[in-house]
Amino acid sequence: MSQTDPRFEDARNAAPRGEAKSMSALLSEAMSHVSGLVRKEADLAKAEAQRALSRAGMGIGLVVAAVVLSLTALDVLAAAFVAWLAEAGLGAGLSALIVGGVILVIAAILVKVGLNRIKAVTNAPKRSAESIRKDAAAVKGAIND
Repeated sequence: MSQTDPRFEDARNAAPRGEAKSMSALLSEAMSHVSGLVRKEADLAKAEAQRALSRAGMGIGLVVAAVVLSLTALDVLAAAFVAWLAEAGLGAGLSALIVGGVILVIAAILVKVGLNRIKAVTNAPKRSAESIRKDAAAVKGAIND
């Protein structure tokens, strides 16, 4: 193809316009990627928050169970004390006291486990925050290059 060929002239003139389209297409694609990344980060934060709420709910449920068992234990212990005073011996009253003590120990264990689960829940979604920091650093690096 010679340089006087009109197709050659068209191709030479089209190169700058092709670059402009290419640059805008690249910018559009980059914006699309950033938009998708932001959506994925939001989904990750939402999933982490749901997980934290689920763990907190389980901890609260265990504490409620411990409260119910504690009330039952107090009732049994009160009955044991009444029986002990009534009989002034070690028979039925001592038995009820032992049963109430065992229920109270179980309740104490449930309270400890429940409170530990509640304390383990964090307010901020750590993985999402770290991922967003990394993404921001990558975008800054791409802009500076």
